[in-house]
Amino acid sequence: QLQLVESGGGLVQPGGSLRLSCAASGKNAGYYAIGWFRQAPWKEREGVLCISPVSTRINYTDSVKGRFTISRDNAKNTVYLQMNDLKREETAVYYCAARFGADCQTDMTYWGQGTQVTVSS
Repeated sequence: QLQLVESGGGLVQPGGSLRLSCAASGKNAGYYAIGWFRQAPWKEREGVLCISPVSTRINYTDSVKGRFTISRDNAKNTVYLQMNDLKREETAVYYCAARFGADCQTDMTYWGQGTQVTVSS
């Protein structure tokens, strides 16, 4: 069993930056691949980025390349999503999710409760 708690969401102007955190707790938390997903109102959930236990990074969407980065601190069992140059259309609830092992497939096992990111002037 793994528990995930996201934080760091909020209101930001277009072009601004935010850093989201995903704190994992539970046995062997460091052995899970962790991904970030987002869901905008009336849209399907979309994968953003994923990071394996050994910090291999996978882009689920090309739309964030060059602007978003994912990292992890295994000592703190925390994964970060640094988001730069945010766009209005990226307003969404952002979720982190995890699956055991190195594979960043999108069918994750555990999900956090989500954190709201609103991009607006």
